[in-house]
Amino acid sequence: IYLLCAVIGLSSLLTVCGNLLVITSVIYFRQLHTPTHYLILSLAVADLLVGVIVLPFSAALIVNPCMYLQTFICRVRNVCDIFMCTTSILNLCFISLDRYHAVCQPLKYRMIINVRVTVGMIVLSWCLPVLIAICITMSDMNKKKSQTRCLLFQTPSLTLLIIGTVLLLYLPAVIILTTYIKILIVAQRQARAIENAACLSGKPGEMISKKQNKATRTLAIIIGVFLTCWTPFSFCVTFNPLTNYTIPVPVIESFKCFGWSNSMLNPFVYAFFYSWFRSAFRMIISGQIFQ
Repeated sequence: IYLLCAVIGLSSLLTVCGNLLVITSVIYFRQLHTPTHYLILSLAVADLLVGVIVLPFSAALIVNPCMYLQTFICRVRNVCDIFMCTTSILNLCFISLDRYHAVCQPLKYRMIINVRVTVGMIVLSWCLPVLIAICITMSDMNKKKSQTRCLLFQTPSLTLLIIGTVLLLYLPAVIILTTYIKILIVAQRQARAIENAACLSGKPGEMISKKQNKATRTLAIIIGVFLTCWTPFSFCVTFNPLTNYTIPVPVIESFKCFGWSNSMLNPFVYAFFYSWFRSAFRMIISGQIFQ
């Protein structure tokens, strides 16, 4: 138990520090005041709240399941868990759509993805999870409690389970996967065209090939991290009702903890791969922004 709490505590610390760097960078540096970075800022805020609220409350309830106001704290933690994790996932989905228009429709990008559209994306990514979290919590309150401890995953009614899983897990996953695959195809096509033009002009295309490989590697990591973190939990939630709830609760809870790690890894994936974020991080960590 204490080892699990230590892992959760370390994950919480890394999640908070990484996302604070992203939030400070976007707010402080005017060069990052763009629709794309506003979406990344919204993602970082959601992930920061996961590290500040969900993970510490979960660790406290694991160590002391009989703590004062355990039922109330458990419900608050569950609401925050559903709300913040799904907000993070929807932000990832909208970031993929933003990148799709930037790469595949560059001439129309500023017309399609403007400040108003970006604000609409952010509002939707925060409001829809609130409604889902409230519905699941109200359904959970109407059921008789038989467990003696706060579970990291509460099984809602079958209808809410299907709606929540499809809207908040599978649909975003499909959108993220298809958009990044399309981006990869278009980027490779553009890179080949530029490389052919470089060959015709007698200039080497090694630099272009390196950039293409880097873009391919970055997109593969983005897709791989998201799917690796959330696919096990999604499959457990989906197949558990079909198998008459035979999957042990500790297994589902373990996969849920694994899904939380996505909030810790997002700053590394979406920020550390880009040079302007790395420069901002160096200025923040070294204290140059105070000069």
